[in-house]
Amino acid sequence: MIQSLYAGATGMEAQQLNLNVIANNLANANTTGFKRSKIEFQDLLYQKPRTAGSDAGNGNVLPTGSELGNGTRVAATAKIFTQGQLKQTGNELDVAVDGDGFFKVQRVDGTEAYTRDGSLKIDSQGKVVTSDGFQVLGLPNLLDARNINISRDGAVTFFGKDGKVGKPETLQLYRFPNAAGLRSMGGNLYEETPSSGSPQSVTFGQEGGTTIAQGFLESSNVNIVEEMVNMIQAQRAYEINSKAITTSDEMLGQLAQIKR
Repeated sequence: MIQSLYAGATGMEAQQLNLNVIANNLANANTTGFKRSKIEFQDLLYQKPRTAGSDAGNGNVLPTGSELGNGTRVAATAKIFTQGQLKQTGNELDVAVDGDGFFKVQRVDGTEAYTRDGSLKIDSQGKVVTSDGFQVLGLPNLLDARNINISRDGAVTFFGKDGKVGKPETLQLYRFPNAAGLRSMGGNLYEETPSSGSPQSVTFGQEGGTTIAQGFLESSNVNIVEEMVNMIQAQRAYEINSKAITTSDEMLGQLAQIKR
């Protein structure tokens, strides 16, 4: 019964972490380009008083064994990179990625990060930056630019201050072999890890591939109704594990009364 106490405790802890993930998803339901997380559980090691297939004596083999579980643990909180809904804003510097791909940005310390947040700005030097002021790499300098146009295949054209057409460039997007392996840095940024693999350039124009939507932003892929259902399930699972601990404690109390 002591084992049931610990198993129930691991279940309560796991469901608390599950609720933390759900709460974070709901908190970012309106965050541009946010990708929801999904928690994954694993059972803990088992105690095996009798092992299936072991010798039972006289040449007999046990057809089944005896296994006692020790509870559960959180194995991972995986990011789900499904496409979020595109919301029209009309702002020419709002750019949504429709499909696979990330913008590459350069942080203050010179390191690179990746984001799906396409709410871009132009700083005083004409650099295209994020809301936090990080430069978006692969875009031309747009100081005094007019009539900025970004086509579906990433071609960037504009008119300069002198009224002449600026040098056209192509927006660069990057994908990863395992996007779920990216490290979340906050601020809508992700960082490359050994698990994510190295970034690869996205090729536009392929049928069913990635396109750019100017004047749109990608909404969070959080489904509020689904998260509310997950929250109810987590709450019920937490209550059941709490009940298992309470029941085990009552049984131990009854054993203690036998001595009296």
